Amino acid sequence: MSDSDAGGAVPAVNFDKLVQRLDEAIAALADSRPFAKAGKLPRLFDTARRVMLQPEGFAAVQARAEQLEMAGVFIGTDWAEPSILLPFLTTSALQSPNADTVVIESISELRLLAIARGEFLHPSMSAEQAHHYLTQVLAINLSLLFGEGGEAEREQGKLALISRGVIQHIAQEIGYEHVIDRLIDEIWRILQQRPIQVTSVRRMITQIALCRIDPAIDLGGAGQGAERLISSLYGPTQACREDPGIAVYEDRLLSMDTMALQSEATGFARAMHDTGLVSPYHAAFVRHILEKQDSLLTEALGLSSTGRDCLLCYKELVHALISAGVFPETAQGLYGLALLLERGILYQPPVAPALWRQVLLTTCPAARERIQLAYGYSPAPNAWLIQGVMNMLGQPLGVGQGNNPTCQSARALSMWAYNDPDYLLQMVAWAARDNEIIMHFEGKPVSSARSEGGVASEITLDLDPVSLVVVPHLDRIYAEMGRLCADRPGDPHKWVNPEFHGWSAGRGFAINVDVETGNLQDAEGFLRHFYASYHPFYNGNQPLIHPQPAGVAVTDSAARFIGWHAITILRAALDPEDVMRVYFFNPNNDSGQNWGGDIVVSTARNGERFGEASLPFEQFASRLYIYHYDPLERGEPADVDQDELQRVIDRIHNSWGRDRVPANTSLQAEPPPSDA
Repeated sequence: MSDSDAGGAVPAVNFDKLVQRLDEAIAALADSRPFAKAGKLPRLFDTARRVMLQPEGFAAVQARAEQLEMAGVFIGTDWAEPSILLPFLTTSALQSPNADTVVIESISELRLLAIARGEFLHPSMSAEQAHHYLTQVLAINLSLLFGEGGEAEREQGKLALISRGVIQHIAQEIGYEHVIDRLIDEIWRILQQRPIQVTSVRRMITQIALCRIDPAIDLGGAGQGAERLISSLYGPTQACREDPGIAVYEDRLLSMDTMALQSEATGFARAMHDTGLVSPYHAAFVRHILEKQDSLLTEALGLSSTGRDCLLCYKELVHALISAGVFPETAQGLYGLALLLERGILYQPPVAPALWRQVLLTTCPAARERIQLAYGYSPAPNAWLIQGVMNMLGQPLGVGQGNNPTCQSARALSMWAYNDPDYLLQMVAWAARDNEIIMHFEGKPVSSARSEGGVASEITLDLDPVSLVVVPHLDRIYAEMGRLCADRPGDPHKWVNPEFHGWSAGRGFAINVDVETGNLQDAEGFLRHFYASYHPFYNGNQPLIHPQPAGVAVTDSAARFIGWHAITILRAALDPEDVMRVYFFNPNNDSGQNWGGDIVVSTARNGERFGEASLPFEQFASRLYIYHYDPLERGEPADVDQDELQRVIDRIHNSWGRDRVPANTSLQAEPPPSDA
């Protein structure tokens, strides 16, 4: 029975004694031999956890950061080398239910804070680098700084006090102004990629808006660039500048003349195309003008002559899509609709009737339940699905896989939306109406309803509406196709990818990894063929006609192998600096990544279109391990420069292929899995 149960007072914690115990634990770790250090860590972690639960605990641990590192607290862990730590991984570590993970992550952050403050001169990280890293950590973990506790915190219990406390301590030490400015830069970087799913971006913008009006938070001169982001959601035009609420704005619309409505339409379109975000007021405006002033619809969507002609040709269909799918909650669909019209895909004969079917579609209970779980009960599930369809057809390179190992399915949706929109609409109809998709593998029907299971044990809800409904079916079918050719020699992607993605995927197949051993095989032949198939200087200057599925070996910022990943090669072309680049689609939600060495994936300012990632041809080739090609369209492999090939091979050997050299028989590397 505790003291409180017995009616007595709970004894106060003696902070000085706790800190003394921490010093003793650090000394014990420092004095132990390398093989015995693991046995000293539980005591150290437990004491550090108890210290950090006290008001002055974080400052006490920060003051001992250098002693902790020198004692060996990080030896043999992912935190051992601070220069290669990735800020976005801190969220999962800080919200882990494992106490040791939360404690060591917190100690690592406090170590970096000590470096940034000049209290600890670290051999591999400068104060400026540590400061920059911490501003990214704060921006990414803004919910821990200002937001309400979520399910992760409820699962953590008291550990959440440490997770939230360490972030708040860092913010107090380096200043809130660094958080906001870094967050604004991060939002613009993400929006440059024009993702379909912008829920997290909207939340971050809302958080900035709340910070700016909170008198308890001193932002100093920070956040000056936030106005355009905040206004894009909460006040893009003169009539809703002060964010009056939808009901008040609708009343104002009733008294506007034609000139005022014209000004509103122009303001909404400018904000939407500037940011890729759509204000709920925009949806209210479009619904208002739909019947009596629909001539303003062209202005409200910001259409060029191409989009305007398409709108006029399919006026009734566009009206139906807006009536059924565009509400303040689903306003984002207007951006997809505008881009859909600009693409002119309604002129393809099957697309318009397929969209009419979508408007009238009756969704099955399973699809309705998933949409309601993710987005709520208002408006109706079919409205969310129509919004999702418009966004996917308008932004085929904005598809993301969410927190799921389903890059193959996300890639397929993107390829169909890009190249075969009526086929995508057929998939949506089957999944949403029938709760079953049937595809064929070498003539044999494969049903999503009768497959054994997919790559993902469970599909999370952090997806756009179309992916939310369709991906569970595609994931099961993809896995079933893999099982149908599991007994064949070689990599199953050779047979699965063309059947799964469709006729436009090349039937030729190349891989530079031996499936049985995971070792590299014929790297030079693989690369020569890739250059001859895709590089304009070696394939007769033939542009890529259809996007092609490919696989890359993803590496971290230290060029260490992380895993296999599915991407789409979109095109190869000279960038504004006359550097030959490969432009590709990456379904992993954020294409801007550091793959180690000098390989940093670009998403803007190098000739990328919205949603594209790019790398110089040579750098891209060094991370490629699978590609498809048309075996009847061959370039000239013999003409490829040997020096360039050798540079690519050296990059492979110095990164993901380091332990995959065939001569190194003592190391058997990880072979490509079925979800690569």
